[in-house]
Amino acid sequence: MAETLTGIHHVTAIASDPQRNVDFYAGVLGLRLVKQTVNFDDPGTYHFYYGDELGRPGTILTFFPWPGARRGRQGTSQIGATAFSVPAGSLGFWQAHLSAAGVQVSGPQVRFDEEIIMFADPDGLPLEIVGDEGAASLPGWGGGPLPAEHAIRGVHSVTLWEADAALTGAILRDTLGFAPVAEAGNRTRYHTAGSGVGTRVDVLHLPDTGPAAGGAGTVHHVAWRAADDARQRAWRERVAAHGLRVTDVLDRQYFRSIYFREPGGVLFEIATDPPGFTLDEAPDSLGTSLKLPPWYEPQRATIERILPPIRVPAGKGAHG
Repeated sequence: MAETLTGIHHVTAIASDPQRNVDFYAGVLGLRLVKQTVNFDDPGTYHFYYGDELGRPGTILTFFPWPGARRGRQGTSQIGATAFSVPAGSLGFWQAHLSAAGVQVSGPQVRFDEEIIMFADPDGLPLEIVGDEGAASLPGWGGGPLPAEHAIRGVHSVTLWEADAALTGAILRDTLGFAPVAEAGNRTRYHTAGSGVGTRVDVLHLPDTGPAAGGAGTVHHVAWRAADDARQRAWRERVAAHGLRVTDVLDRQYFRSIYFREPGGVLFEIATDPPGFTLDEAPDSLGTSLKLPPWYEPQRATIERILPPIRVPAGKGAHG
């Protein structure tokens, strides 16, 4: 088994209004809605997956939209910000585009030699866009509402807010094999062994900040990539051997998952790359209809009555 995880598989957050979530991420941010399904632990709720053209690992941001969900609170034991990669020359486009869409933008500012802008989604979820020198070599989705040359390429990084950054850093280094590569003030950056998007994680040491409270506008968990089932089983043994409580393998239809909390309290997942989102939809029709795992198909009529109808921007399909 490789001694280092290769990067971020996906980030999952909580939203309130499903249509507003789709309008922002598939419309304003121009990501592809690659899957409409349900929360496998709460099938009366949607689970939306956004990403690149095929929803490749490292490009995926997912949401549990609970209508009427209360707003969460930012704090420690939480992912404080999720950053996206765009080509370095596209940051000006994004600043103008977001401002024209009525999104309040801060920056640009420089962090570890990269320019970033900061903003929030309609539920207050902190987001960043990073001018990434490596992003220009990655394809941008040409079928979305934004020019392909400026399109988001994937997840750049997540920032963990920690009351004790040393404890979290030890797990990142000694258990997951991440390497510390830069430090500035109370921020330490770690890098995985992979290349491309999703290979960075920042840890902010915030001993005087109160704990987070989950809710709309907060991240639920971050998932790291395992190449296949065998690698995932090996990682499960490794995590357990370091004294962390880890779940059994759970079938998430498009990948398999294990979960554990790092010492600071952030929920981590390790997800397999296969089988991917084309398991039950052709590439050209991803995200255009509600997909259910086999064990929920007998309840489809009931589930469809509960879920509010949604419209996908630019006529790329809808359920309801």
